[in-house]
Amino acid sequence: MSRAFARATARLPQGWGDAGRQLGILVMVDIAYELVRGIADSQRADAIAHGRQVIDLERSTHTFFEPTLQAFFLPAHWLIDVANQMYLNAQFSIALGFLVWLYLFRNESYYFVRNMFVASMGLALIGYTLYPTAPPRMFPEYGFVDTLNAFSEVGHDSTIAKIFINPYAAVPSMHCAFAMMIGASGVMICRHWWSKAVWAVWPLLVSWVTIVTANHYWVDAALGWLVALAAAGIAYRLALARPQAWSFRPPAPAPREAEA
Repeated sequence: MSRAFARATARLPQGWGDAGRQLGILVMVDIAYELVRGIADSQRADAIAHGRQVIDLERSTHTFFEPTLQAFFLPAHWLIDVANQMYLNAQFSIALGFLVWLYLFRNESYYFVRNMFVASMGLALIGYTLYPTAPPRMFPEYGFVDTLNAFSEVGHDSTIAKIFINPYAAVPSMHCAFAMMIGASGVMICRHWWSKAVWAVWPLLVSWVTIVTANHYWVDAALGWLVALAAAGIAYRLALARPQAWSFRPPAPAPREAEA
């Protein structure tokens, strides 16, 4: 047991105290999200009205393509199943996994990315409170299909879905915001071309998932990307205050011998 503890301690770049602080920060952010979700859940009438406003905006600009895009992919049930699973799981597994990997193996850049995540959640909570919005799946009259209920054994009324999905938090899409922050960070941090390519595609893939499952409008995805950009700006300003602790520092290139 002592040897296992020693090996685990050796893998922690800043020790157990710092690891505990980072976990505490993430837990506190999640608690704040849950509290605001409780407020938004009580605003169904406003959320439905706001959802119709988004649809009207897209129709007035001739960009209301989501039902057509979804209808194109619906016959491929296996692809919809993949999209459903990604929507339910990627926000938690990929985002958390990336942060853990970043903390352990690219620790010099972790704190900047952490600040981005915290700032983005703060911005999103403001949006959810002031403008709760029903997602496309709640408007079947416009041609949307709730793919989780129609094609998956796990519907939106299931316990798992209720834990991970805020029913009236369509604007902005934090799936897309997280994907953009992770994707951009991965491109800058990873050393291999193939891993850079994977992370470069990730934000586009997640945007497709949110639209094809009728959980977000394209406007939500765009606003999610803007939230990510604003969060990066906030993290940059914070880094100016504490450059040694909070700056984004990509790893040095690997030696040629190691690359070979």
